Amino acid sequence: MGWSLSRSWNLFKLRAARQWLLGRAIRRGRRQLKPAALRIDQAAPDAVLCFVTQRNEMPRLPHFLNYYRSLGAGHFLFVDNGSTDGSVEYLRGQPDVTLFTTTASYKSSRFGMDWINYLLFRYGSGRWCLTVDPDELFVYPHCDTRPLAALTDWLDASGIRSFSAMLLDMYPRGNIHEQSYHPGDDPLKIVSWFDPANYTIHKNGRMGNLWIQGGPRARQFFPHSPAKAPALNKVPLVKWARRYVYTSSTHQLLPRSLNLVYDEAGGEKASGILLHTKFLSTFVEKSAEEMLRGQHYANSQEYRAYSAMLESGLCLWNEHSCQYEGWRQLEDLGLISSGNWA
Repeated sequence: MGWSLSRSWNLFKLRAARQWLLGRAIRRGRRQLKPAALRIDQAAPDAVLCFVTQRNEMPRLPHFLNYYRSLGAGHFLFVDNGSTDGSVEYLRGQPDVTLFTTTASYKSSRFGMDWINYLLFRYGSGRWCLTVDPDELFVYPHCDTRPLAALTDWLDASGIRSFSAMLLDMYPRGNIHEQSYHPGDDPLKIVSWFDPANYTIHKNGRMGNLWIQGGPRARQFFPHSPAKAPALNKVPLVKWARRYVYTSSTHQLLPRSLNLVYDEAGGEKASGILLHTKFLSTFVEKSAEEMLRGQHYANSQEYRAYSAMLESGLCLWNEHSCQYEGWRQLEDLGLISSGNWA
């Protein structure tokens, strides 16, 4: 009886949290987001929608858009947060982009998630929605031969509403400032290395999701306090409904059932990877800007850790690093899984 009451009370609190977060997102989204290019009505009814928040990411945008177009993303919904590098003008000129702008505080919007939750609520219901950052490249089993629509069709047929992807930090061999990145280039030609192991996983009992940490940022920036290292677990692809809400970036959602992207009986569910291409030569300038703005999580603690090492030259590569070869390599390493999607 006591366990049942406790469980009911926890479910009540989660439901209340979901409703509060969704209400907050709707209020802030309506007030803070200004349409700069509205083309969502041109998207096909079955198009996979891609949601992005960005600021001053112009060097990345051409490759980012071409990459996701090649996967089969049908339309992009961007929130631009006060860019000054020409990216607003560039995005406004893209025929498959719906663009909103805001100069409101990124930090006060729960690091952009209020804006994204509002757009998901308004435009994503009943659709498969992929939420990513400009420095994340989504990789899933068979992505070299099967478009996103093939993956979402299989997920629909299997009764699966959410699809996980671990964030995999990519880095160059050598100091990150030694190889210049040119706008439009494939970042994986430079940041082509990753840590094949060195990851820890534990379950978040309240939200039901797996919490993953480790990789180069944990070993390089948080060697004595690994619990402070960035979370690597994400659920970027969801068949959205108006009552859903992201609670902490794309690390976890409500209802909590959307976080159960693993097989508790010991089997394997299909999963993907987000290749995280943050550590290009452009990161040096970007890190300095973001530390001064102080708009990121935990008072930009992560960027403060970066800054201390960037001054002396940052190299994340070591003798255990692996060079990226494709999704099958990641599956062999146990970092993604095809599950029963043959």
